[in-house]
Amino acid sequence: MEAAATACYRHPSFETYVRCTRCDRYICPDCMREAAVGHHCVECVKEGQRSVRRARSVFGGEVPAAEAPVVTYVLIVLNVLAYVVEVVRPATVERFGMLGAVLVGPDGGRYYYTGGTSPGLELTGVAGGEWYRLLTGAFLHLPPDASFGVMHLVFNMLALWNIGRVVEGQLGRVRYTALYLLSALGGSVLVYLISPDTMAVGASGAVFGLAASFYVISRRLGRDMRPVNQFMAGFLIWMVVSALFTSWEGHLGGLLTGGLVTYGLAYAPARLRTSGVQLAGGVALVALLAVVVAVRTAALTGAA
Repeated sequence: MEAAATACYRHPSFETYVRCTRCDRYICPDCMREAAVGHHCVECVKEGQRSVRRARSVFGGEVPAAEAPVVTYVLIVLNVLAYVVEVVRPATVERFGMLGAVLVGPDGGRYYYTGGTSPGLELTGVAGGEWYRLLTGAFLHLPPDASFGVMHLVFNMLALWNIGRVVEGQLGRVRYTALYLLSALGGSVLVYLISPDTMAVGASGAVFGLAASFYVISRRLGRDMRPVNQFMAGFLIWMVVSALFTSWEGHLGGLLTGGLVTYGLAYAPARLRTSGVQLAGGVALVALLAVVVAVRTAALTGAA
């Protein structure tokens, strides 16, 4: 005797004889999901995914399951959009580039700042209270009319594309974003310490931080270091050569910050590789950089 036809619980017009092996509801082919034994319905599959704990890398971040490097894509888009703004409004670089301390006259002329105040001249830059320049400068690049021009952006974005995807996959999106911003900030702080009168722009500081992170990650995972060492040698040569037209201080500051942050993520004791502890470490680093900036500002503005 043939069993009576039953309807799919999600599609009542579809007759079926197959049941979900978890909830025992009838399901049609559109609602079937293969399981180790039989088939599961859509809702049971979703419930099972919520109960499965995501794997974590040795650095504490969730390991994405073949997910796209979304943060790297977003960072590239932001840098490109910022460059488009520069082309439309060239004054953007002067307004938001990384600048420590210069005097600006009524005619827009810039003068070297040696401390104190001068009649008719206004102190601008980080020393003048424009702290946002420490980060905004990292999303700007040399304008099209500069000697290096658009290639500055192209080289940085190619490096970000090649290195960022690897580092993001190991650290996870949140830690990767924090690493990028901290490296950019570290590069700007070193520029402020050494060359406060120099305008610096570019994502190079953050990219050098990612390169240092890639090096630390490779050592921590026990990879063959010969190609990694060659890669880092190329980056260091780039840092020396690029000093002719960009800020080597920003590169070095980003490199040191990125390496330090990733070393902490990679080699801290297991009990300290938790989200809370890593967040506290990031906040402490930001606070330290803020103190350095404050001390440098006091030294500049308090000079005779």
